[in-house]
Amino acid sequence: MQRSTDRILTTHVGSLARPEALLDILREREHGRPYDETRLDQEVRDAVAGVVRRQAEAGIDVVTDGEMSKVSFLTYVKDRLAGFAAVEGERLMPPSWRTEIDAYPDYYAQYLGKYTKTVSPMKVMVCSGPVSYVGKALLETDIANLDAALDGVSTVEAFMPATSPSGFGRNEFYASETEYLTAVAEALREEYLAIIDAGLLLQVDDPWLIEILSDDGFSDPDQRAQRAHEHVEVLNHALRGIPEERVRLHTCYGLNHGPRTHDIGFAEVVPYMLRINAGAYSFEVANPRHQHEWRVWEDVRLPEGKVLLPGLLGHATNYVEHPELIAEYIERYAGLVGRENVIAGADCGFSSRASYEPEVHPTVVWEKLRALSEGAAIASGRLWP
Repeated sequence: MQRSTDRILTTHVGSLARPEALLDILREREHGRPYDETRLDQEVRDAVAGVVRRQAEAGIDVVTDGEMSKVSFLTYVKDRLAGFAAVEGERLMPPSWRTEIDAYPDYYAQYLGKYTKTVSPMKVMVCSGPVSYVGKALLETDIANLDAALDGVSTVEAFMPATSPSGFGRNEFYASETEYLTAVAEALREEYLAIIDAGLLLQVDDPWLIEILSDDGFSDPDQRAQRAHEHVEVLNHALRGIPEERVRLHTCYGLNHGPRTHDIGFAEVVPYMLRINAGAYSFEVANPRHQHEWRVWEDVRLPEGKVLLPGLLGHATNYVEHPELIAEYIERYAGLVGRENVIAGADCGFSSRASYEPEVHPTVVWEKLRALSEGAAIASGRLWP
């Protein structure tokens, strides 16, 4: 993993808006209707080439494929893990969301209604048999598309996101939750290793860490702490032997644009986050409920060799952050953990689900990424005078 040795590098979290032609074919596939497989493959290749080029043009140093082939950063695993079946009529709804939604029912009724514009609903996946990894061919295609897109494009590095073992499924097969999660971790480990072996950075998307600490159906703080501990151990089991400097961890709060008055403080998350065997940590900062939490790093020592990827772009607002504000936050974090240990990022993905109406309009996303690059350049001029 490259570090900010002579200037502040830039990146983001992964997902970007899919072109409408690609969405149309994905929608047909997801609903079990006839579609042209050859055309789908070509649309994905073209989309990956396009988003990689545009990331580089916007000044992003560490780029990715925009998750063009995936209908969701989470439930894409339905096509890569055997042993699961989607439950018809049951939608994925993390327990901690319920408190927030119940507090603002009118707002969230309107907000969650936007999800009708996605390619397909996020269904709960139920484990009904032995879990194994069957996504090798799909992953190889994703890697090949990204490699081809990088050819001739000026970037520093590239990463590929993959989900963590928790959050997308319910166990109805294994004797215990630990046995179930260990099986999922073993299966996803094959994806993690293949990404690393391809020479890419692995980004593990893990919103479930904060979900567990927020609620996860447990009102007892000790139960939540124990579940969070087990979650970290399972993820580290999947990552065992993988060099930490090849791994980025992304954690976030799940819900996007809303009051968010029930978010837990980031200080509660950090001790668990830093125990995950990754070389870099991505988290929300631009979200106004968390902008003040840079002070966490006044009290928490960043372990040697680790990097922070603070989110300096909001993923749920169409405001374009001013480069000077971005620069101020970069300098603030650099002053706390060292300039070489900061890479400027975003709060979360800009289209974590394949949608015809992502919350941030694609034209605005590119302006945000340009602002991030400009802010990093301003900060670099001050940090390396």
